Amino acid sequence: MTMAGGAMLLSAMAGAAAQAVEPMPPLRTDQQEFFGLYKELIETNTTVTNGSCTEAAAKMAARLKAAGLKDDQIIPFSTPEHPKDGGLVAIYPGTDKRMKPMLLLAHIDVVEAKREDWERDPFKLVEENGYYYARGAVDDKAMASIWTDTLVRFAKAGYKPKRTIKLALTCGEETSGAFNGAEWLAQNRKDLIDAAFAFNEGGGGRTDGHGHLMVETLQVGEKAYQDFTLTTTNPGGHSSQPVPDNAIYELSAALLKIGAYEFPVEFSDTTRAFFTKAGKMRGDESGAAMQALAANPDDKAALAIADKDKMLHSLLRTTCVATMVDAGHALNALPQRAEANVNCRMFPGRTAEETQAALVKAIDDPRVTVELRVKDKPIASPPPLDPKITGPVEKIAEKYFPGVPVIPAMSTGATDGVYFGALGIPVYGVPSVWVDPDGNGIHGLNERVEVRALYTARDYLYDLVKAVAG
Repeated sequence: MTMAGGAMLLSAMAGAAAQAVEPMPPLRTDQQEFFGLYKELIETNTTVTNGSCTEAAAKMAARLKAAGLKDDQIIPFSTPEHPKDGGLVAIYPGTDKRMKPMLLLAHIDVVEAKREDWERDPFKLVEENGYYYARGAVDDKAMASIWTDTLVRFAKAGYKPKRTIKLALTCGEETSGAFNGAEWLAQNRKDLIDAAFAFNEGGGGRTDGHGHLMVETLQVGEKAYQDFTLTTTNPGGHSSQPVPDNAIYELSAALLKIGAYEFPVEFSDTTRAFFTKAGKMRGDESGAAMQALAANPDDKAALAIADKDKMLHSLLRTTCVATMVDAGHALNALPQRAEANVNCRMFPGRTAEETQAALVKAIDDPRVTVELRVKDKPIASPPPLDPKITGPVEKIAEKYFPGVPVIPAMSTGATDGVYFGALGIPVYGVPSVWVDPDGNGIHGLNERVEVRALYTARDYLYDLVKAVAG
């Protein structure tokens, strides 16, 4: 997942006005029903090692069927090679066949979580001090539960939208190179997910860490994820007689060059709008630099200021960073082989081949090979800032997040939206739950979501879907 929208945008919003978060009142009956669905999904382990997305999808399918959806409107999918990595597509029919459907997308797999590392059982939903704790509490079972619950509520109420609403719950988003349900649907069952646009994870709110909501973001575009394997090889030999040609030294020199290399500054419509709007709200040196760069990307003085902020630095360009190293075969032998993984987040429109060529040029050493770890991944395609989407997003936000700005933002992370964007389906990470400056443990220990954030997001997204579905 993106880091609750791809980046910790709170740093870019320093100095902005804040909206106090009100205490959570007792749960309504419909919220209690939602809690049961959310809890069931949370407590179904969907890690790539020990979990089953297929089981989780079946449980959500059962809830949709119980609410009134017909069998032909609930389509589970999996492959014989990956029986535990299945997913679910549900289709809630609209009344106007001239309107192209909309798609609600969420992944139901989660990052690994070891019980011995957590303060609480990561696969038991625990409520403490106004938060729900569990793996997937935010990423991405909050949204998966809300989307499923939305269709359950529609079915129970007999709601008849003009636009057909599709739901896709998929597996594999959290593990690069694993079976990915969104990719499989895009390649094999486009008919099931074809839509005018899709709503996905990636947007969300940021607090100041003291009970004040600072901003909600609408993700409009994301970077593409790609890993590269760097390899050096040598004949090796006895460590008592070292030679200058050493696979570890050669690899280390290459990694230092990558660490010093900066990709060129780029802007998209989304990042330019973000730098302009967020920069005005800051009112400090960094805010002025953001506005100056939006007006003139060649402003070196402004760039030097912006680059001090790791989030702004990443929004301005493709980034690559070494994340893993494996070298040598014995403590008393010269290394015969050394490998490193370099993880790149490519600016929208940039290809893996372009990035690979840039790395090769920066390293400038024929002894180092640079290979794509996963081939044929689609490039990131930014969706337009469409008023038909941004209008309802902002209008309904005024009701649920009064006084809080909604800003378009590009994710520096990556989501499964890239597979549908490659099909020409614009994917938007809509505003949803808010998180604190520490990221709420997403991908880390003791993941949590503020209780009020979850239920506010549920109501907001329900109204948003109704608004755009007609």
